[in-house]
Amino acid sequence: MNRGRFRVRAGVRDWLIAVGVTAALLVTGLSGQRSATGLALLGYVLLAVGGLALAAGRRAPVAVLAVTGLCAVGYQAVGFDVAAVAFLFAVYAAMRAGHRIVTAAVSVAVLASLPLAALISGLHDTGEAFAQARGALQIAWLIAAGAAGEALRQAEQRADEAERTREETARRRADEERLHIARELHDSLTHQISVIKVQSEAAVHVARKRGQPVPEALLAIREAGREASRELRATLEALRDDDTAPPPGLDHVPELVERAGRTGLAATLTIEGQRHDVPTAVGRTAYRVVQESLTNIARHADAGAASVHIDFRPGTLAIRIDDDGTAAPDSAPEPGIGLLGMRERVNALGGHLQAAPRREGGFTVQAELPVERAS
Repeated sequence: MNRGRFRVRAGVRDWLIAVGVTAALLVTGLSGQRSATGLALLGYVLLAVGGLALAAGRRAPVAVLAVTGLCAVGYQAVGFDVAAVAFLFAVYAAMRAGHRIVTAAVSVAVLASLPLAALISGLHDTGEAFAQARGALQIAWLIAAGAAGEALRQAEQRADEAERTREETARRRADEERLHIARELHDSLTHQISVIKVQSEAAVHVARKRGQPVPEALLAIREAGREASRELRATLEALRDDDTAPPPGLDHVPELVERAGRTGLAATLTIEGQRHDVPTAVGRTAYRVVQESLTNIARHADAGAASVHIDFRPGTLAIRIDDDGTAAPDSAPEPGIGLLGMRERVNALGGHLQAAPRREGGFTVQAELPVERAS
């Protein structure tokens, strides 16, 4: 139904253009002083045929191009000094339909024939005939330039609209993916972490109520459950709204070191250099590197002490985490998920990360993050 209505509207538009061009051609032709001869009648017929042929330009653009060109040459030959307006419309329709080579060939032939037709009519001498042809050519170039400019403008508008559509689609998909991840995290982790948190707090409460000493491991479990709950809540908020939850950064590193000390690990923090503001991405990555390193030390290193060293250098933030665990100098670290995640975060900012056993024993993690590039 919609296509049928569009075809009807297009057909009506074509007929309106054809009738309007025909009327303009006939009015121009009638304005000349001519006697009612057979040639004059033939000229009026050619004017009318050339204009009305435009109604079929959408269905048969090449045929209309040939008809309007022959009519233009014909009424010029019989003495009608009328511009080839219908032929220009036919050229536009044929080019729009994609018949470039045929349109160019017919246009050259018609433009070459117009001065000859003017000479045959006897109304112009040779100089006037070629001057008239040159004027027609200039008009044709003017119309072609305008049509090309309009076509380019429309193409650029369509390209801009397509780019905006792609950006909006990508943004919408990213939002949907964040919501999906948030739901998965909520369903799979929130309940378990809540159980750990509640049970550990209950155990600490019962032990204190009975006057019994609370084991350090139990206190560490309770604190880890609280921190995991806070981080999970912040992560879920960040996934649901990327602008509302401020991510942890360098300001939160002392809390990490302090919590590590509560587990029985002698953890120290050293900050050197002239402290300056760093981009959010750098601060977040530094926090995650320290967090994951201390977590690995607590789980795998069997260490008694760990040191976190942060150095503010010009254009670079350097981080080093050392422990005195059981890692031997000749042992290779196993590439676990935590180490892989740290390396991916650092590489994404254009930095580099090294993780290897120390010569004096234990393990070291070193990361350098470019501040200027990340900003």
